[in-house]
Amino acid sequence: MRKIIISAICVIALASCQTQTLYSWYDSEDATYKYTMRGTDELLTKAMAQYEKVIEKQKGVRKVVPPGVNAEYGYLLYKAGKKDEGLALLRAEITAYPESEKFISRIIKQLEK
Repeated sequence: MRKIIISAICVIALASCQTQTLYSWYDSEDATYKYTMRGTDELLTKAMAQYEKVIEKQKGVRKVVPPGVNAEYGYLLYKAGKKDEGLALLRAEITAYPESEKFISRIIKQLEK
């Protein structure tokens, strides 16, 4: 009986060590950082490709776009001249995360001026 209890405790302890991520980021933070630091068109293209990958191929536990990704990618699109697409993604951020409405709606108002 004692061996069964010890075995059960070991199994539970090992199972609790398994980590699962809520979101898949696909190195988008690094691409955005590099673009922010250097600001070249090539780095902008790479950052935008990473954001597309995060949005389209979400493998995290939640299977939804991480908080802020729609907003960040939308802002990059807007800066790149794709204003309608950028504003649509900013609005998608509000839909996905309603708590961001106050902040994101201010950004949208500034961009639409």
